[in-house]
Amino acid sequence: MAAAWEFHLPLSPADLLRDGGPGRYVVQEVLPARELPPALTAFRAAFRARGALAVLQHFDPLYSLLHHFRAVGTDVKEDALELMRHVVSHHSNELPAILGDSGLSHADRAAHLNALKMNCYLLTGLMDAFEMETCKSGLLEVDPGGKNKKNRTKISGSLWEEEREPLLRLLTQLLQLDLRQLWSGLVVEEEFVSLMTGSCYRILENASIGLQKYRATREAVTHLLAAALIHYDHMFSATLKITQMLQHFEHVAPVFAQAVSLWVTEYGLKSLVGELLREIGQKCPRDLARDASGIKGYATFITELAEQIPALVLSNMSVLLHHLDGESYTMRNAILAAMAEVLVKVLNGDKLEEAARGTRDQFLNMLQAHICDINGFVRSRVLQLFTRIVQCRALPLTQFQSVVSLAVGRLQDKSVVVVKNAIQLLAAFLSNNPFSCKLSCTDLAEPLKKEVQKLQEMRDRGRSTAAPTISPEEEWEAMLPEVRAATQQLFQPLQEGEEEVLEVEETVESTSEQIVGLLRKLNYKSAAHLTQKALCRFQGKEPFSGPMEENKEETILGVLKRLYTGSCPGENSEDPPSGNSSLKTEEVVPEEQPQTELAKQEMLVQYLQDAYNFAVKITEAMSLISKMMYENCVSVVQEAIEFFVTVSRFGVPQALHGVRRMLPLIWSKEPGIKEAVLNAYRQLYLSPSGDSERARAQGLVHSLSLIMVDASLGMIKCLEEIISEFVQKNEIKPAVIQLLWEQFTEKSPCSKLERRAAVMLLGMMARGKPEIIGSNLDVLVTVGLSEKVCEDYRLAQEVCNAISKLATNPKPALGKNKAPFRLPQNHVLFECLCETVSKGFAQPSGYWIPFMEAAVTLIYQLAEGAEEICAHILRVCSQQALEKLQEADPGVSPSRVSDGASSLPTFLLMHLVSLVGQVALQQVAYLEVSVSAELRRRRILREEEKMTKKLSDSSTKKQRPRSTGNETTMEEELGLVGASADDTEAELIRSICETELLDGKHLFSAFVPLVLKVCNNPGLYSDSALSAAAALTLGKICMISSEFCDSHLRLLFTMMEKSTLPGVRSNLIIAAGDLAIRFPNLVEPWTSHLYARLRDPCPSVRQTAGLVMTHLILKDMVKVKGQVSEMATLLIDPEEAIKGVAENFFSELSNKGNAIYNLLPDIISRLSDPNCGVEEESFHTIMRHLFSYITKDKQTESLVEKLCQRFRTARTERQYRDLSHCLTLLPLSERGLHKLQDNFDCFADKLQDPAVYSCFQTVLARFRRAGGKPETKALVEELEQKLSASHNRGLDSAETCQEGGGTPMPEPAKRKPTRSSHRQPLRTANKDEDFVTPQPRSVRNHKRAQKRPPPKKAVITFSSDEENSSEDELSAELKDEETPTKTTPITRSSAHRLR
Repeated sequence: MAAAWEFHLPLSPADLLRDGGPGRYVVQEVLPARELPPALTAFRAAFRARGALAVLQHFDPLYSLLHHFRAVGTDVKEDALELMRHVVSHHSNELPAILGDSGLSHADRAAHLNALKMNCYLLTGLMDAFEMETCKSGLLEVDPGGKNKKNRTKISGSLWEEEREPLLRLLTQLLQLDLRQLWSGLVVEEEFVSLMTGSCYRILENASIGLQKYRATREAVTHLLAAALIHYDHMFSATLKITQMLQHFEHVAPVFAQAVSLWVTEYGLKSLVGELLREIGQKCPRDLARDASGIKGYATFITELAEQIPALVLSNMSVLLHHLDGESYTMRNAILAAMAEVLVKVLNGDKLEEAARGTRDQFLNMLQAHICDINGFVRSRVLQLFTRIVQCRALPLTQFQSVVSLAVGRLQDKSVVVVKNAIQLLAAFLSNNPFSCKLSCTDLAEPLKKEVQKLQEMRDRGRSTAAPTISPEEEWEAMLPEVRAATQQLFQPLQEGEEEVLEVEETVESTSEQIVGLLRKLNYKSAAHLTQKALCRFQGKEPFSGPMEENKEETILGVLKRLYTGSCPGENSEDPPSGNSSLKTEEVVPEEQPQTELAKQEMLVQYLQDAYNFAVKITEAMSLISKMMYENCVSVVQEAIEFFVTVSRFGVPQALHGVRRMLPLIWSKEPGIKEAVLNAYRQLYLSPSGDSERARAQGLVHSLSLIMVDASLGMIKCLEEIISEFVQKNEIKPAVIQLLWEQFTEKSPCSKLERRAAVMLLGMMARGKPEIIGSNLDVLVTVGLSEKVCEDYRLAQEVCNAISKLATNPKPALGKNKAPFRLPQNHVLFECLCETVSKGFAQPSGYWIPFMEAAVTLIYQLAEGAEEICAHILRVCSQQALEKLQEADPGVSPSRVSDGASSLPTFLLMHLVSLVGQVALQQVAYLEVSVSAELRRRRILREEEKMTKKLSDSSTKKQRPRSTGNETTMEEELGLVGASADDTEAELIRSICETELLDGKHLFSAFVPLVLKVCNNPGLYSDSALSAAAALTLGKICMISSEFCDSHLRLLFTMMEKSTLPGVRSNLIIAAGDLAIRFPNLVEPWTSHLYARLRDPCPSVRQTAGLVMTHLILKDMVKVKGQVSEMATLLIDPEEAIKGVAENFFSELSNKGNAIYNLLPDIISRLSDPNCGVEEESFHTIMRHLFSYITKDKQTESLVEKLCQRFRTARTERQYRDLSHCLTLLPLSERGLHKLQDNFDCFADKLQDPAVYSCFQTVLARFRRAGGKPETKALVEELEQKLSASHNRGLDSAETCQEGGGTPMPEPAKRKPTRSSHRQPLRTANKDEDFVTPQPRSVRNHKRAQKRPPPKKAVITFSSDEENSSEDELSAELKDEETPTKTTPITRSSAHRLR
């Protein structure tokens, strides 16, 4: 069976068609496609006859099939694949016996080798062809071609996918044989190995290979490649191929990571990991930065590999570390993630060796360094990695504090993703902290202080007891150099001033004690001197016996040593030296115990110190995170909310502040934020711990009661919204409601505060389910409004608020015209309210007025004939006042009550005035809301009845011709009937308020003179509470009638301006705000007085004014002009609450289109005016905040032009500086830069000022850093040259002017003070002329036009560029003769208006 040729595996299929030389197989003929089926049949027959060697004669037909693969039918291709699978399988089964045959001839070996290569070539060729066809068909599936074609493609592809795995297993089985025998025991040729593995790599190129359904195929590929790696030295080729595929096919990274992990664990191919990582490590970082897809593949591979075999990645990590300094952030992320995996899975635990501990610390330091990476994605990724490390408890305690500090620092990062991950990391630190379940700084400080003190005591005790443990010999050795030096001084002549004062004692013992005492006092010179004398005196006596050596120094030292070492062990110097050693050995044993205790105490102190430091950092983080709850980014807000939930579980006292701060977010328009708040309160309060239902209910009620302590009205409303949501979703158990009723009725013992909280919670729940209150209304009335109500008016007030939840919405939903819920006039509730209000009227109490207001409101909400009930209360209370007055002065008649002849108790007058005001306000609200709604409801019902009747009539009669339709029908179709009816009803209500409520017949008219008298005579009625109540009542009465309001507005604004009582000013601001909404035309001329309160010296008044102006401006009830700069000044208010009001105002205003953009020029002009503006630093702060709302490119470009133009109208150097600073705050684009160049002449002559020049330099520096197009760089350089030239020219001219000694440099012109300074302090005494009612705008303008002569030239003003000035106002544009033509430093004198 000799073979005259040898089959060489071709590099490309076409090579087999060319003659490669003698003895090489060449395809003789490529058969046409139609001849292939019979050729395959012939090959099948030959295979049955000769086995796998049949391919030697039938190779060409199958090669032809590969050549015509696209043109051949699917059946033929599948038959060929099946046939070749059988051939290769048969050959694979035959080969073990053939390879084991030692007598195999050379010809047979060559034949089997050729057959093997041919069969494998054909089989892998078919596999590759099918794989390529499947990939293409997979891409075609998205093509909306013919339905049958699509189905056929899918079926063909699915058939191949089923065949793929058995074929790969077959090839693996073949490679596991010892095929080297066919190559005469030599190495298997590389081309054959590449042929077998090439199919694997081609299969992996398919993007869908990562899907779960192809898991078996992936495993088959992995095992086949493993066989090639183990048996055929495929390591080098595999390394190159894998790195290439990782670079070009992103989807293969997880597949190869899984494969490498399998090769390492099951086949022991550990060296491959090192080769692959080394190959990736050798890639140039700069090249990688340009290849985004390649980076992703490498990065994913490294990360996945570290997750699966972290120990091997650790051993090869050094080859990757230089990529941490590369430009690619993706690569940095991958290597840092690999480090984190190693830290969690390998370098974790307390039993690490020294080297491993060093590596761990090195990795942690690298991770910490990249928390401050230049790229935001890296910073956020590192924070995520640290979160995982902390959650896996792999962070050593020594690194805790530094990582926490870094995380807190990242809370102020400009990247939202970084901030979000920093919050998550801090939450993970809290959840996994090793210190304590309670992290209160105050709770930790006390034990820390105590334990530090204890440690200090132990150390002091240790020092005193540790002294004897040092042997006398050791002490002597330590002393010897100093003693020798002192002894040597004895043999030197005495210096001047030195005298010998020590004398030898009478006895040897006393002298010895004296010498030892001197040694202990460190007086070595005196001790040596005394010893020298004693040697002369006590010769021959111990311890001074012994020969006097020539070296007297050594003799003295020897005596001193004997004396010191013999006397040191104990107090008694006569103790025998032999006892020293035994004493010392006995003390060593008990000494170990104190040392152990000391070490434990040091550990405890360190633990407490770490816990305290951690608590301090968490507290610091909380103050930052609480401010993030109102960020624009939803995910950051959600993380902040979740963080405070976590903090609350660890008992941090400041957590309650954050939990309360998140309450207003329940009104957020973002569903995600609202749900986050609900979830937070659900976790914090609806899941209390407890063994029984009752205990859990008590825990929930107690927690909710705590949050209401000292909560503002706004917070209570927010909590009510949350609880009503829970009630509607049935998340609050009946046991909780039952417990609240028990606390209210005092069946369950509780404090007054808890009882009040129980009523408040019941009222909140009733908002979700009114039947909670409705079914127990009698209990609320009899218990809450009983005779004991005077003991706790606040409880009665909350009872009224709870009952008010029964009132229906005055504006019912569309299509619902049910009658509102009302109780009869004689209901026990109103009887109790009348009685309690009347009884409390004559008793001094600080809580009666709030209760009275709640009671009157409730009466108007629920009572039929509410005005009669309140009129009765007013009569009863005023009768009591008259009786009190007559008791004080029996001669006074009722007609003289209001003339000041007599006096009532202040509290009684205050009660009366407050009651009148509340009834007046509620009467207006009742008419405008309830009565108006009821009139409309009844009208709609009448119309519906008419419509029903008309329909019923039309059904019985014949349909009338359409021509008989009248005008009314057309009006109904156009909806005019309803609109005119609404107007009629509104006019009816208005006429009642205008003509009836305050006329002489109505009850209110009797009290109006009293209110006016109190308001007009602040000296006579000087009580602050009374004045505040009277002012508020005046405002409420003004709400009734426009005529009354108009006639008393001057009084109201005079009190607002002149009153020295902050309470009065605050109340009147609130009243004026309400009046501005009810009667906007009347209040509009007084708007400047409202703005003036923003400069009030009292913080509470400024805050109230800020809130009122916020509402009026945002509701468009006040025309926003330049005066809005007064709101801007609140941004620098020293009070945080006021600053928050201003920030909220501008945040809301920014949502109203271009509002802030339109107002900015005016605000800048007003605030930069030296006479009426603010300090320069404060101006910068305000502008920084306002310019943060300018985000659109068009707005930026327009503002650049406007600000440049304003340089021409600016009068002072301060204004130049302010305008140039504003330019630095704008995020300039390239077009903005062009605007700057176009308007260069506007500011060229101002560049002599160093501050102005510096600001323009800052603007250009920003462009230089950003890089950009070459044109932009050229423009920046050109502008820089022009700036520098103008700056230097200005300086040169200034120097010339000064050196010349002629006319001095003109100083900035000083403006004459304007009539009303914007930042003047509040005036305490104003002239009455200041409060003359302003005339309507048109009249004022007319008079002004008559009085003022026409101006001679244009005057520079700073009105808003966005608003059209009226005709009589002067233009801000300059005439030609005013335009600056010189660039020398000049100042423009202020133009004066001609009056």
